[in-house]
Amino acid sequence: MSKLTAIIVEDMPSALELLSSDLRTNFPNIELIGEASSVVDAAKLLRNKTPDILFLDIMLGDGTGFDLLEIIPNLSSKIIFVTASDEYAIKAFKFAAIDYVLKPYSIDDLAQSIEKAKQQLTPNEERLNILKETLERPANKPQKISLSTLEKISVVTITDIIRCESDNNNTTFYLDNGQKIFVTKTLKYYADMLKECGFIRTHQSHLINSAFIKEFIKSDGGYIILKNGSNVPVSMRKKAEVIELISSIK
Repeated sequence: MSKLTAIIVEDMPSALELLSSDLRTNFPNIELIGEASSVVDAAKLLRNKTPDILFLDIMLGDGTGFDLLEIIPNLSSKIIFVTASDEYAIKAFKFAAIDYVLKPYSIDDLAQSIEKAKQQLTPNEERLNILKETLERPANKPQKISLSTLEKISVVTITDIIRCESDNNNTTFYLDNGQKIFVTKTLKYYADMLKECGFIRTHQSHLINSAFIKEFIKSDGGYIILKNGSNVPVSMRKKAEVIELISSIK
């Protein structure tokens, strides 16, 4: 197996030393070809070397990881962001569908991040903007979400999502323009993410955007008619919660 190359950009000496040691000790197929502790030093390094994987801290002493990516805009490396455990940071990475590892991490966490990074596309400017804006304005509701399919990663405006439907551990997104996007993640994963954006879990298999609700029909066990004409069932367990939520948004 050919070796992968890596560069670490981290401004905390102890964290830099730990990650460097962990890579050398536990990942013999990864060759560490450089380390940097600032945006300036990292930019100089990346102008001469292009690693397969770039471990990039978000907050650096002289700027941010985003500043570095603006200086080196055509970087082809797979990026694994390294960040401290923070609920807002986790939310930002999920909405952007970008790989990250949380400090403090375990070796298993690191291994999973490396494996996912190898299989992922390099984040484009649009996905990086989602990450940056969500991190900078944690109190604001995200405007866009990245959806990772088997073929590509699509950036979707959240208000364009009508509903989501699950099929085992997969989820299909139905958009206002008629497009369908099939994603290999559970409906619960997205229900937790989109709850703050006005989405309601009406059923074990259905998540809907409350902005598209036309009416709630109480007969036949209860179901919702959406503005595009589609019907979505409401489970008995969710019925009271759904009625209360619908009443509150009208």
